[in-house]
Amino acid sequence: MRQKDNLLDIARDVLSAEAEAIIALIARLDSNFEKAVETIFSSSGRTVVTGMGKSGLIGKKIAATLSSTGTPTIFLHPAEAGHGDLGMVTAEDIVIAISNSGETDEILRLIPYIKRFNVTLISMTKPGSSLARTSDMLLDVSVKGEACPIEIVPTSSTTAALAMGDALAVALLTRKGFREEDFAIFHPNGSLGKKLLVRVEDLMHSGESIPIVNVNAPMTDTTLEMSSKMLGMTVVCDDNGLIAGIITDGDVRRGLHKWGAKLFEMRAGEVMLRKPKSISGDILAAKALSIMEEHSITSLIVPDENNRPAGVIHLHDILKNGIA
Repeated sequence: MRQKDNLLDIARDVLSAEAEAIIALIARLDSNFEKAVETIFSSSGRTVVTGMGKSGLIGKKIAATLSSTGTPTIFLHPAEAGHGDLGMVTAEDIVIAISNSGETDEILRLIPYIKRFNVTLISMTKPGSSLARTSDMLLDVSVKGEACPIEIVPTSSTTAALAMGDALAVALLTRKGFREEDFAIFHPNGSLGKKLLVRVEDLMHSGESIPIVNVNAPMTDTTLEMSSKMLGMTVVCDDNGLIAGIITDGDVRRGLHKWGAKLFEMRAGEVMLRKPKSISGDILAAKALSIMEEHSITSLIVPDENNRPAGVIHLHDILKNGIA
């Protein structure tokens, strides 16, 4: 057999073993899982995740997932805990301890402190272990063997613990009624956060940066205003300062094709498009993008409550902020 085939077979065996380890968890889910979810949901404190070595790395990911879905969570390194970091844990908190063997020294040394202060302990480990016996709730993440052929490298066991952590996090976010909008609050710099949090008023050009001309302005002045403000358009207002229309670069090009040089002898009110597309400043910028795409335009006017121009939002302002 070729070396490439051997490597592919190894990979298939590893993936199969880890998939089987996760599937085996399903039959072992019991009332302890439900109790763990309800306990964390009802807690007035934080969730503290701890684990040593590879279990600790998995614990950090679980802590991050819980935090990002509305459950305040920290990771406590068990070795550092005995040197002062136990001060992070209060009686109102809940500890989730992860250990494949359930006999990890650094984890077991935390048990007297946890019990002394009546901190609720949820373990992710194997039944019958020292950690399991001292836990208030056991989430059985035991595996029949590692995917590693020498049965040493944490593979299936860490995958099982990670999957159980995900199951816990998803059950909790469902119990909390967690929504996309809530997720966006904790991810303001992510693409979803930007789509759900950034509003038109956050990106629009306002004040002196708004290109504005009067309906009676000569087209020579109008094109200069458009050029100086560099938005490819200008708002056209009546004598009372109310929005009367819009002129875009495209309107100027079409005007040259229609009227030739006479275009620059005309007034803005003769060239403008009446009833331009507009949007409220408190609308999501993602909605503004949708309107622009639907009508094949690159800007929207933002009127105030009196129909005076409060701002202009341009397609490029939306896209450069990662909203697409």
